[in-house]
Amino acid sequence: MTEPLIELKGISKTFGNNKVLDNVDLTINRGEALGIIGPSGTGKSTILRIIAGLTPPDTGEIHVQGVKRRGLIEDSADPVGISMVFQQAALFDSLTVEENVGFLLYQHSKLGRRRIRDLVNEKLEMVGLGGISDRYPSELSGGMRKRVSFARAIISNPEHPEDAPEVLLYDEPTAGLDPIASTVIEDLIRQLQASQGVCSTYAIVTHQDSTIRRTSDRIIFLYQGKVQWQGHVNEVDRTENPLIRQFMSGSIAGPIQVGG
Repeated sequence: MTEPLIELKGISKTFGNNKVLDNVDLTINRGEALGIIGPSGTGKSTILRIIAGLTPPDTGEIHVQGVKRRGLIEDSADPVGISMVFQQAALFDSLTVEENVGFLLYQHSKLGRRRIRDLVNEKLEMVGLGGISDRYPSELSGGMRKRVSFARAIISNPEHPEDAPEVLLYDEPTAGLDPIASTVIEDLIRQLQASQGVCSTYAIVTHQDSTIRRTSDRIIFLYQGKVQWQGHVNEVDRTENPLIRQFMSGSIAGPIQVGG
């Protein structure tokens, strides 16, 4: 069996009195599109932040390409690049699109400004936003801001190709968008996966039905800190699991505690 690209073993995380993750095992294989779903407050975003190396687990191990991670991402680099697209795009309002997308290169590389500008424009073209590099986030629609955040997540220093993101982590990328804008984002996620030289592997947290179905191959369902079900996206309509049936139907009747 092929070794997972990312493997979480026995991951637990507690915030105050709330145990959001309880001995979770999770694998992500190279080339896979993993959907992470479940009710609000069940640790989905926390899992992404742990995978990204931004939040430490209380217990458990993270292995990236077979190598056990020690500490957070700033403590030691992973064997493969992992990049995260945050839920609210998380752009700097006072910076232009170019400065937002190229932020890390401007701050932490020796590349010249013209070279960085070319790299930024290349990534903006990839997400369908050519010609907007001089605008500010306040001048963009919600969908455009999301796509700018995608460009920022996939940009890397060509002088250090080992840092290029192979794994992208999407936290609610279609939240707050209308159905048409959501479709644009869903299509873009798949296009980036298929693009040579960009991430081939991703995990996505979402509540949106169309996003679940159009961007995920395999799904895991989190509830009460545990993985309660996993399977192919096509199985969500056939499973007898009462948690999945209630979640996908949006019913208030069932084992999921409404508001809990």
